[in-house]
Amino acid sequence: MPRPLLVAALAATFAGPAAIAQDGHHGQGHAESHDWYEKLKRPGSNASCCSGTINGVEGDCRPTRAYQKDDGTWYALLDGRWVPVPPKAVLNELAPDGRSHICANKTGTIFCFLGGSPKS
Repeated sequence: MPRPLLVAALAATFAGPAAIAQDGHHGQGHAESHDWYEKLKRPGSNASCCSGTINGVEGDCRPTRAYQKDDGTWYALLDGRWVPVPPKAVLNELAPDGRSHICANKTGTIFCFLGGSPKS
């Protein structure tokens, strides 16, 4: 097996489904927090952040990895790509698990985002 393929295979073996869920892929990790996600409201409205189902297959909200730049702009992994989070989508609260979470549809429109607690 060529070296790059071997490295990718080993990474997939050790990373597993949890790593995929941390990449903000649509539907991944949604079911575990659906009850909490459906209570989130979009900033400035009473609309839900979550229009997904409890089975998680079509879940809009999911855990992700994120970071905040010095200017306050958040960047999050959305379906495996780093994207800027629109300020209007940022909720000023922490998730119960302390991780970052993103709610976005399949076309990439971000409805809500929660930044994770800083690591010490």
